[in-house]
Amino acid sequence: MGQKINPLGFRLGTTQNHHSFWFAQPKNYSEGLQEDKKIRNCIKNYIQKNRKKSSNRKIESDSSSEVITHIEIQKEIDTIHVIIHIGFPNLLKKKGAIEELEKDLQKEVNSVNQRLNIGIEKVKEPYRQPNILAEYIAFQLKNRVSFRKAMKKAIE
Repeated sequence: MGQKINPLGFRLGTTQNHHSFWFAQPKNYSEGLQEDKKIRNCIKNYIQKNRKKSSNRKIESDSSSEVITHIEIQKEIDTIHVIIHIGFPNLLKKKGAIEELEKDLQKEVNSVNQRLNIGIEKVKEPYRQPNILAEYIAFQLKNRVSFRKAMKKAIE
């Protein structure tokens, strides 16, 4: 029987980069990993919650208004840098949105002696990202567009 390998681990360093950049002693590694997971979950929940609020207010929004492609975390001794790679940064461009997200993350992580910096980067070609494309197709199907038209548009 062949040995199975995680595709991300296989491609790291050659075609893809790591999602977290930090170092920890072996006995503290699991805490750092759990902290990363908390940060990622908090960001995703915040964006989902705000997307629902904006859709309830009937604000005109694109089909893929806020899709996170990936979240990069860089930890130093006294700061945590979080870089959010996002397809269409409409929701996070509002006044106070990043500050509110920063407060939520500070509560979630409970790091009193570490500063938190959040940066947002727009993806250059958003429709080349598979999760953005999948959400676009799902939105089209929800709006009762025929699946053939949705797939042809996605392929274009």
